[in-house]
Amino acid sequence: QVQPVESGGGSVQTGGSLRLSCVVSGYSSGRCMGWFRQAPGKEREEVGTLATDGSTIYADSVKGRFTISRDNAKNTLYLQMNSLKSEDTAMYYCAIDRRLGFNGFACYNTLKDSAFWGQGTQVTVSS
Repeated sequence: QVQPVESGGGSVQTGGSLRLSCVVSGYSSGRCMGWFRQAPGKEREEVGTLATDGSTIYADSVKGRFTISRDNAKNTLYLQMNSLKSEDTAMYYCAIDRRLGFNGFACYNTLKDSAFWGQGTQVTVSS
């Protein structure tokens, strides 16, 4: 069973930055990956994806503030979060596709239905 492991969450003030990491040993090659978040009382929502061709797609709510990247040598996916807002407070989850080779909107639109999930890392933004 593949188990992504997230880290890097914490508490930060409005306008601050955090970088989340997700390690997936030996399984990330050729697979769509992404970040999701879930706030209390709300449904899990997609933050963004990094497809096998290197393309990224972001939710409108984070576009221009969040950046997804990966380090293949470290089997690690990152989420750099800048200009954080209180509405970014949520549990953040890493997801890796069970399938191979999905790109673009095929990755973004279907990852949530075909992913291995991490346990999540909490991000709290306060003023």
